[in-house]
Amino acid sequence: MTRTVYVNGEYLPENAATVSIFDRGFLFADAVYEVTSVLGGKLIDFDGHAVRLQRSLTELGMENPISKEDLLAVHRELVRANEIEEGLVYLQISRGADSDRDFVFPDPEKVKPTVVLFTQNKPGLAANVKPVKVISVDDIRWGRRDIKTVQLLFPSMGKMMAKAAGADDAWLVEDGYVTEGTSNNAYIVKGGKIITRALSNDILHGITRAAVLRFAREAQMEVEERNFTIAEAQEADEAFFTSASAFVMPVVEVDGVQVGTGKPGPVMTRLREIYLEESLKKAE
Repeated sequence: MTRTVYVNGEYLPENAATVSIFDRGFLFADAVYEVTSVLGGKLIDFDGHAVRLQRSLTELGMENPISKEDLLAVHRELVRANEIEEGLVYLQISRGADSDRDFVFPDPEKVKPTVVLFTQNKPGLAANVKPVKVISVDDIRWGRRDIKTVQLLFPSMGKMMAKAAGADDAWLVEDGYVTEGTSNNAYIVKGGKIITRALSNDILHGITRAAVLRFAREAQMEVEERNFTIAEAQEADEAFFTSASAFVMPVVEVDGVQVGTGKPGPVMTRLREIYLEESLKKAE
């Protein structure tokens, strides 16, 4: 089945969709993105993704070429056209295609942003709970990780390092402390307390992270936002990560050391249940 995708106001078959070779997203990674999950044919946390999208664009001095209402309509149309029951909608906005390659930003009056969306079908997304093994990798990314740009080469390399080591993913470490995973926010649980790094420019302000911590506090779980080390993670009762594409996923091994029982723990399991239940109530 050929997917229907969206490019600059047009719905097109994926094999007919094109973007200029001079697009700044292609040449400079001068672009931002969001990924919204779909469950039961509905969008999960769309509002949060729309707000973060605007923040990322603002931080890069880029205009938003599409309203929130129109963006929601495009998401819904792609979900409908591609018959997505469980899956993802990927959105990318670049600064646009200039007439040639130039480090200097183009005049926004002359060059308009490029908007691209496509879907990914992921049957079983809600039911998939996979125990994950991670390794630690030095975090050498740029300093503005709070902006969700498409500069994803090092996270991709981190995943390949993990694969080469027989693991599933990598947790990034800076100045002795875990920042986040290659494409997710990282957590440990000790004595029933959920511990995760506080928000700053050092990590992405995860939409799933915000929802999970809110639900945890509403469920009277104790949450502490602070830095933690790999050694602490290895000695924790549980570890897990959150992301829009995996929700809440257990981490059972860190740098070859088993975490807790080596199986999904009760705190992570309950948080995943709450997140899916509450998010589906508000799905669009």
